[in-house]
Amino acid sequence: MGAQIRVYRQKIASTSSMKKIFKAMELIATSRIGKARDRARAASPYAEAITRAVSAVASQHGVEHVLTDSVPEPKRAAVLIMTSDRGLAGAYSTNVLKHSESLVRRLTEAGVEVRPYLYGRKAQAFYDFRSREYDQVWTGKTDAPEFETARDIGSTLVDRFVQPTAEGGVDELYLVYTQFKSMVTQEPVAHRLLPLAVTEAEEGAEAEPMPLYEFEPSPEKVLDALLPKYIESRIFAAMLEASASELAARQKAMKSAADNADELIRKYTLLRNNARQAEITQELTELIAGADALASS
Repeated sequence: MGAQIRVYRQKIASTSSMKKIFKAMELIATSRIGKARDRARAASPYAEAITRAVSAVASQHGVEHVLTDSVPEPKRAAVLIMTSDRGLAGAYSTNVLKHSESLVRRLTEAGVEVRPYLYGRKAQAFYDFRSREYDQVWTGKTDAPEFETARDIGSTLVDRFVQPTAEGGVDELYLVYTQFKSMVTQEPVAHRLLPLAVTEAEEGAEAEPMPLYEFEPSPEKVLDALLPKYIESRIFAAMLEASASELAARQKAMKSAADNADELIRKYTLLRNNARQAEITQELTELIAGADALASS
């Protein structure tokens, strides 16, 4: 019986230590999520404005450009999948990977070869564990993204897009990430970044007419300058949304883990007290039985 009490004491001590870790991670996520939300909110207007500007060039002037012309039968597509570097964020990375698997399956069934590009160690671990190929991976600071990383990703993907398909280029570019809607809701989404569709520019501004522009020296030159910036801004905005979603998911997961730890501590404390009471009762029974035996002798 004494051994059982020691086991329960050890479980209570280990669960209490884990609860402290969960609580600390919850507080860290809570302190950082405000800044992450502000960064995501600040980047959104620029991304929407440059998307509308690029769409206006393509729609008003009928410009034929490699980054805006859709291929009737695409043969290869690049998919950028954004997950986290660290765990303890609930089903955050799992939901993104499931959504990307659905997109990959849909493209494969349509006869499109998919070339994955990964952002975050969780996506890399997912592909490495299943021995799947991927073209490139970026890791580090998924909960505090930097624009230099977005610029590197954008440059890599644009170079792959403008490359001829026969030489390993891609016809389409998709982005899979988690959209931050609120502290309670984070939704994995998939967007086609390239070729640019005019409807994309209308997501953030319904019923607004396209602005009229005059271009100098030519719409083609303007597109050449704008489209890399468009890709960088959209990728960076997605990284910031994913960062806020990751922190919100981690805060929620750590709060749930701390609550579960409290419940386990209460359960083990009750079991320890029951075992201790049973031990005391057994000792009293043995003492009374011994006293009765001595009295009767």
